[in-house]
Amino acid sequence: MPTPAYGSLPFAEQIQFFRRKVNLPSQHWTDLWQAAHDRAFVVAGAMQADLLADLHAAVLKGIEQGTTLETFRQDFEAIVAKRGWTGWTGEDTPAGRAWRTRVIYETNLRTSYAAGRWAQIQAVKSERPYLLYRHNDNVLHPRPLHQAWDGKVIHADDPWWQTHYPPNGWGCQCTAFAVDEAYLRRQGKMGPDPAPDDGTYDWRNPKTGELVKGIPNGIDPGWAYTPGASLNMDEFVAGKVAKLPGMLGKALSEAVSMLPVAPVAPDLPSDQEP
Repeated sequence: MPTPAYGSLPFAEQIQFFRRKVNLPSQHWTDLWQAAHDRAFVVAGAMQADLLADLHAAVLKGIEQGTTLETFRQDFEAIVAKRGWTGWTGEDTPAGRAWRTRVIYETNLRTSYAAGRWAQIQAVKSERPYLLYRHNDNVLHPRPLHQAWDGKVIHADDPWWQTHYPPNGWGCQCTAFAVDEAYLRRQGKMGPDPAPDDGTYDWRNPKTGELVKGIPNGIDPGWAYTPGASLNMDEFVAGKVAKLPGMLGKALSEAVSMLPVAPVAPDLPSDQEP
């Protein structure tokens, strides 16, 4: 029996995380930054409420049912035709459409999966207080620093995870697993590894010209955060929706104010323990 692809097995925390996102119109991928994505579902260039609702439902279908990228691509094509969405990045060529649908689908799949995992990690932290970083060797273009972090066991409360909890960039397939003292001993470790210090770099937002300083090396711009860890993003999202016109902004603001924060069950996926 073939091994399921990463993130293809849905679980309650992942579904819960994605379901409670508010659909938010946006023009550019930098309109929401890092942890703001915990509260909002965005597709760059998608501004219509019904279009966003359909795209959200298509991604949710993949998360809940474990359907494939090809299924999402079929749903995507039907949605853009139905809603008359044109002018989006990647529209003009088959390769561009394949790239864009992969980015939308896999980014949401992996970040929601990571957020669900993070909720579970917090629930069992007293028994499994460390996180093991694992690089996926199947990626076509491995990032050297991600490879260097493979096998590092760092305390779950170490600030390093606030910026390095995977995924750590576009297409990143790295994962983190909760482990216990027994795992450390089996690896011959006397204690957790020190968090790596690989320096930082600055990046200029091509849309706004804003200079973002101190991004950790090895992390793509906009990815230096822990999916699902933020609890107080309502003010940020509310500020974004307040700029929307008329009833749309009012409706989204009300939706943000009513977002639930549901309890997390401590059940773990079968592959939680390496």
